[in-house]
Amino acid sequence: MIESWRWYGDYDPISLAEVAQTGARGIVSALHEIPYGEVWPVEAIAAHKARIEAAGFDWVVVESLPIHERIKKAEGDLSALFANYRQSMANLASQGITTICYNFMPLLDWTRTDLAAPVAGGATCLRFDAPRMAAFELHMLGRAEAEADYPEAVRARAAVWFQKATEADRSQLLSSIMAGLPGAFDRYDVSGLRTALSAYAGIDRDSLRANYRRFLNEVIPTAEELGMRFCVHPDDPPRDILGLPRIVSDAEDLDWVLAAHDSPANGITLCAGSLGANPANDVPAIAARVADRIHFAHLRNVRKEPDGSFEEAAHLDGDTDMVALIRVLLDEETRRRGAGRADHAIPFRPDHGHHMLSDLDRKLVPGYPLIGRLRGLAELRGVIRGLLHG
Repeated sequence: MIESWRWYGDYDPISLAEVAQTGARGIVSALHEIPYGEVWPVEAIAAHKARIEAAGFDWVVVESLPIHERIKKAEGDLSALFANYRQSMANLASQGITTICYNFMPLLDWTRTDLAAPVAGGATCLRFDAPRMAAFELHMLGRAEAEADYPEAVRARAAVWFQKATEADRSQLLSSIMAGLPGAFDRYDVSGLRTALSAYAGIDRDSLRANYRRFLNEVIPTAEELGMRFCVHPDDPPRDILGLPRIVSDAEDLDWVLAAHDSPANGITLCAGSLGANPANDVPAIAARVADRIHFAHLRNVRKEPDGSFEEAAHLDGDTDMVALIRVLLDEETRRRGAGRADHAIPFRPDHGHHMLSDLDRKLVPGYPLIGRLRGLAELRGVIRGLLHG
C-alpha cells in the first residue's frame, strides 16, 4: 500500500517539509485555486507536480477534479462543461497523473455540526450532532419537510438546543455546516443557502442517479483511452441532508455505481469513515465486495451514537474493524500482483485526525491536522507491517 498525505497546496498551513517527516511517500492534491468547470492547464498541473516532486514525493491521486453543480442538476447545455472536464483529464494524464478521486454529493462535500468537539485528553475532533443538525434544518433554515428526517426524540432535543442557543451559537453552527461547501468560492448565510437549495427542487434520488450515469458515460470512455482510474468518494454523511438526496451511501449504491458504466476505470474510493457512519454498513464486507474496483482508500474511523450522531474516533478505536479492513486491501493487492498488474499497490491516506498538542494552536484545515494524522498514519503503518509479517 502507498502511504499518502492530503495536501492543499497554497491553502494548506502544513508545508511539504513537515509532511516529509511523517514518512508518507505520496501526495494527494488538487488545483484548488481553479474554479469548478474550468480547464486545468497543463502548465499549472506541471508546476504543481514539480513542486511536489521537488519535496521528494509523488503526486499519486488527484483529490479532486470537481464536478460542476450544473452537471449534478443536469442544468442547461452541458457540452462545454463535459468537454472541459475531459480536457483536464487529458492534461493530467499527459503529466502521468492517472487516478482521480471525486464525489457526486449535491452542493455540500461533507457535513459536520462541530469542527472542534472535545475528546478525552484535551484534543478535538469533527462531529455530526443529529439534534443540532435538526435544529438547523427545522428552526434556522425553516425546512418543514425535515420533520420526517429526524425521530421525535431528536426533534425535541433540537427544539431545546435552539431555544437555549445564543446568536453566537447559531452563527457557529452555520459556519461549521458551511465548512463542507467545496472549494474556496462560496459560503452562504441562511437565506443564501435556501436559495442554493431551491435550485435542487424536484431532483430526487432517481433523477440524481440519472444525472450521475450521464456523467459517467461522458467521462469513463475518456478515462479508458487515457489509462486513468476514476474513484467515487462515498457520501459524507451517508444520509440525505438538507433535503438533498445522497446516492453513494451503502453497498447497494456502490453496486449501482459500478454497474452504471461497467469498466475497470470506474471505481471506488473506499472511505472507511464515510461508509462507517451508516449503522447498516459492514465496512470490511463492503470492501471485500468491491475490492477489484478500489483505486484509493481513505482510512479513518468514527464512533456512532443511537440518535444518528457520530464523531471522528482515533484510527484504530472506532466502530470499524480497521485491521479486518486493511487485511481486505492487502489481500486485493496480492491478487492484483498475482494477475501481473503493475499498478497493484493501493494508495491510501490517513483521513482526518484529532487536533491535538501544538496543532491546537495552529489554524489548520478542519479535520486535517498534522499531529493527529501522523498518529493515524503511524497506527495504520503498524497494522500493515504486522499483517504483512504475519
